[in-house]
Amino acid sequence: MMLRLANLFCIKLNSMKTSLKVEELCMFILGLYLFQSLDYSWWWFIGLILVPDIGMLGYLIHPKIGAIVYNIFHHKGIAIAFYLIGTYFQNELLQLIGVILFSHASMDRIFGYGLKYYNAFNNTHLGIIGKRDN
Repeated sequence: MMLRLANLFCIKLNSMKTSLKVEELCMFILGLYLFQSLDYSWWWFIGLILVPDIGMLGYLIHPKIGAIVYNIFHHKGIAIAFYLIGTYFQNELLQLIGVILFSHASMDRIFGYGLKYYNAFNNTHLGIIGKRDN
């Protein structure tokens, strides 16, 4: 019975990309959970979830600058640091920033957008955006 369930699970998660997307979905759900513990209305989450994409504006200057700025806004370590500093100082605004950055990065990675290399926007740590696997 357990082997049959394990085989069924492996069929559903037969690729590494699928497994990573499920993991990112779980982290996005964690972001939702952390947000609900804050004293903000849900419309704040909906209104702010795409704000970290402002980091793309760096690409208007130069691809390297764009990648650096984009990666700062999409780095989960930075998001977690904001959240933890906010928790330590009991500052809900810093916690909110951390939750939004973390949730947004997870959402992006669900859709295949990763941290950027310096040479091009579509070259990410998850692979080339738009490239089809055969």
